[in-house]
Amino acid sequence: MPYFESPVDGTRLHFVDYGPATGPVIVFVNSSYFGTEMWEFQMLPLADEGFRCVGLDRRGHGRSDDVWDGFGLDSLADDVDGLLRHLDLRDVTLVGHSVGAAEVVRCLTRHPGARVARAALVGGVVPGVVRTADHAAGVDPAVVRAGNETVRRDPAAFFAAGADAFFALGLPGNDLSPEYVRGAGGPGAAGAPGRRRGGRGEGAPPRPPPR
Repeated sequence: MPYFESPVDGTRLHFVDYGPATGPVIVFVNSSYFGTEMWEFQMLPLADEGFRCVGLDRRGHGRSDDVWDGFGLDSLADDVDGLLRHLDLRDVTLVGHSVGAAEVVRCLTRHPGARVARAALVGGVVPGVVRTADHAAGVDPAVVRAGNETVRRDPAAFFAAGADAFFALGLPGNDLSPEYVRGAGGPGAAGAPGRRRGGRGEGAPPRPPPR
């Protein structure tokens, strides 16, 4: 199973690598609470079309180590850059969803260079989640703290309550099964029982979201 050590603190991070090694490279960065499985409907078809599709399980997520520290954006961005360097990837398209978009932007600002050619931000939370003095459009910190407490108290209910909206189940042509949706928030998810210490990303307990 493919792993590498974080350049930040040696945390063991899991990644997937699909498609031909010589194909154009797309690296996917997940939203909070999800592992690389969230991209399976994109990575597998693209790999069949000849693209090399790489996905990273953020620390505390998926099959990466469940750790206590290192969930600031600088550390998370350095983990992404560490993956690019570990695989010596070039001319990369970085794709980030939700808090993953913030990690992509921070990675580009902290590690400018020739490895990344382009980026796609999907439903991004850039420049951050929480309202601050230099980010007036952010979410009220009290709202984020309330969300943190909901995840801490009953993560299964938190995922169930947001599943319809997250997976756009009410839109025409969406044929995802209830079983798939339940599995997406199952034992591998960062907010699931047994993984609540890590995977803080955007709004997971007990620390504030990265910025």
